[in-house]
Amino acid sequence: MRRPLLILLLAAAPLAGCTSLKESVSDAVRGPPLTPMGHPSVALESRDSLSIAASARDPAPQPASANSLWRSGARAFFNDQRASRVGDILTVLINIDDSAKTSNATTATRTSANTAGVTNLFGLETLMTKVLPKGFDPAQAINTNSSLVAGGTGGVTRQEQITLTIAAVVTNVLPNGNLEISGRQEVRTNNDTRVLTVAGIVRPEDITSTNTILHTQIAEARIDYGGRGDVEAVQKTSGGTALLQRFFPF
Repeated sequence: MRRPLLILLLAAAPLAGCTSLKESVSDAVRGPPLTPMGHPSVALESRDSLSIAASARDPAPQPASANSLWRSGARAFFNDQRASRVGDILTVLINIDDSAKTSNATTATRTSANTAGVTNLFGLETLMTKVLPKGFDPAQAINTNSSLVAGGTGGVTRQEQITLTIAAVVTNVLPNGNLEISGRQEVRTNNDTRVLTVAGIVRPEDITSTNTILHTQIAEARIDYGGRGDVEAVQKTSGGTALLQRFFPF
């Protein structure tokens, strides 16, 4: 009795140390957890660009001198509230309404016929009838015909509509003044978590006076809208089925 129990424990030991398995079991029982809140300084430290971030920040304006409304180091009479430095926040307006429809049709037909015979070959045609199988006619030695018909149709109909708003943080200021931004938003409802991430490069002049920018004005835009949880697990194709559909040769 002890030996089967020992074998079972040894087989279960590697599974107990598998982090992904623990996470999967925890997600199935408790629902997907929210990830810890990030900070742009972490991304900067990973790229060793703290010096760039420090140089990108403008010096703090000095107090106004006596009998003057102008402060040394200020760029304007009124403070610009738009994002321009590392750590500043701006709002990204995502309004995707795309539709595409493509239809293709192909038809190909080919017919060929070939006939070859030997009616006179130095008198050897009579010898050929004796050597070759009975019923051979030198005048109709070869007679072939072939026919090929191929047809194909294809069509794509796609319609996507997403309207979302997300706050992003400036993570870096490029040498030409453009801003690298990154934002992540998670919303958990019951046992499902919806995740929205956005990243890219924006121009300061494209940021509106209300500190917002459209997703169409983001260069190298990376927008991901997905989720984790019970509903996502039901909708997602299982791993075995996905591998079978991808690599099944027939």
